[in-house]
Parts: sequence; structure tokens; C-alpha cells
Amino acid sequence: MSTKIVLVTGASTGFGRDTAETLARAGHSVFASMRDTEGKNREHAMALRGLASTENLTIVPLDLDVTSEASVGRAIEIILRTAGRIDVVVNNAGIAAAGVSEAFTAGQVRELFEVNVIGLHRVTRAVLPALRRQGEGLVVNVGSILGRVTFPFFGIYGASKFAVEALTDSYRYELSQLGVEVVLLQPSAYPTPMYANMQHAADPERATEYGEISQVPGKMFATFTELFESSSAPNPHDVAEAIERLISQPKGFRAARTVVGSPFGADAVNAHAASVQAKVIEGLGLGHLTNGPAAARQPSQRSSPRGG
Repeated sequence: MSTKIVLVTGASTGFGRDTAETLARAGHSVFASMRDTEGKNREHAMALRGLASTENLTIVPLDLDVTSEASVGRAIEIILRTAGRIDVVVNNAGIAAAGVSEAFTAGQVRELFEVNVIGLHRVTRAVLPALRRQGEGLVVNVGSILGRVTFPFFGIYGASKFAVEALTDSYRYELSQLGVEVVLLQPSAYPTPMYANMQHAADPERATEYGEISQVPGKMFATFTELFESSSAPNPHDVAEAIERLISQPKGFRAARTVVGSPFGADAVNAHAASVQAKVIEGLGLGHLTNGPAAARQPSQRSSPRGG
């Protein structure tokens, strides 16, 4: 496997941190980006530097705030100046939200979409000129099964992941003739710091007007917590392994979508949607956009966790 220059966003904790370390141990040169490496995330950045030194890995903490055009631009410039190229971008940065949808303010929804959707687009747009010049590259967008199936009380978060589905598909078609592949990972529920840092409704009084229904989110969290603390808890490392596999696969053979963990029917939706989408593209007379580097691979697959 050839060494890749990889940018991972949201690499301070969770899927991003594990992915950055996993890819570095696999021999790749990793830029592990996060906000405020000298402040809020200073300890995480120092830990990664220590890991790189101890294990002789090429993993570089990088200050990158996906909500800032200037920050993203500086980070991409640093990578290109020091490494000379970028081969893979893992768009992982994101925030979650759960609760009665009406109780979230418009400002909260805007903040979530700024990170999960606009931030993803901002990073992708910043790196694509370099990938297009190279005539090759891989963009891995970390979505969610909630971009395909809907859990009540996760509607705002799910809406952002539905948006990521559309962006990923459109980018994949548009870049298919230029040597750049764009794929989507759809993780299920895993025990990560995302749940501890989850956005909660800023207008809880609205939620109380729902009566007993307002208690459902708490019961759902209790169920997830019980699962995450049990011996059968899903291993979040599944996600990092799935990303590593995607990077190691030959160009043109990567699945458009990969479900990781319990699909809750997302795999079935993927299969049905793929056939419908293919007809839509043909009907638009754009079938040639599916005949690029990705034409040889299946439209979607499910990644089996270890031991599964």
C-alpha cells in the first residue's frame, strides 16, 4: 500500500482521533486537524505529538476550524507547502443534536448546519483545486445512517446528514471524469464523545408542552447508554478500520456508500435508492458521469464489524 497524505477533520476525539491514529499506524502521513490547538484542544494536540514521537508516526496536529474560511485556507496551504500534495480528505468534523425538534432555536439549527454541512463543503471546496490538478484524490465524507433513516428526536441532526448524502452524490458525479473519488461512510450509533457533547434544545419550555412525549428522548438516551456500557457495546474502532479499508482499496473499486455497524435499514434504503438514482441519471442524459473511475465498483456495501 502506498503512503498517502491524509487530512482528517475533527480529529481531537472520537472517530476522527481514532482514524488519524489508525491511518498513521498504517503508514500514512496524517494531518490531524481540530479547532484551537493552543487553547481548547491543546492537550489533544500535545497527546498526538507525543504519540508521533513515541511510535515514530507521521501525524501532525493542525489548527483548522471548519466554520472559518480563513482557517481552512491556512490549513490547506500548510499541508501543500509542507507535504507537497494531499491525497485523501476525511470530512469527519461534526456536532450532534437530539431532543424535541420544535424546542431547538433557528440559531441552533444554523450552528449545526454550519459545521456538519457548510463546513464539509468549505473543506472540500478548499482542497479540490489541488486534487483536480493532481488528477487523483479521495474524499471520504462521514455521514450517518440517520442520513437515510429517521429517528424521531434526531431530526435536526438527521437533516444535516441527509444534506451530506446529496452533496456527496453530486460531488461524486461532477468529479467522476477528473480522477477524484468521493465516497460516504454511514456509521451507526457508537459510544463516542459526540453523545457527551451533544447539542440540547435551548427552549426546553417548548418541549414540556409535548407532555409525556417530551420524556421519550431521555428514555432513548438511557437505552443507548445501557448498550454502550454493556459487554456487547459496539466498538467505535470499526469506523477507523472502514476508512482505512477505503483508502487501501484500488481506485475505481470503492463503494459509494459504506454502512458501519447496525444499519437500522439504511443498507436497504441504499440498495433501493441506488437503482432509482441510476435511472434518474440516465433519464437526464448524464450516464457518462457514472463511467469514470468509480464505474467498476458496486454502489454501496456494508462494512462488517470485527467478529461480525
